[in-house]
Amino acid sequence: MFFRDSSRRKAKKLGLKGFVRNEDDGTVYIEAEGEKDALKQFLAWCHKGSWLAKVEKVDYQSVSEIKNFPDFVIEY
Repeated sequence: MFFRDSSRRKAKKLGLKGFVRNEDDGTVYIEAEGEKDALKQFLAWCHKGSWLAKVEKVDYQSVSEIKNFPDFVIEY
């Protein structure tokens, strides 16, 4: 939960919209949309995470589809 909550707080601070959730395999899945610079900052943050996080690897892909998320939330 700490990584999800930390990523939600960071995304909101950067003005991003989307969601974060834990996957069954133990990974964390994030979809985010917003300004290009804010997304770059968020991606850089994801590589290190919060002070309690142990990030082993980050896979990402950029897509052009905009989903117009209303907020950035934790999905359960």
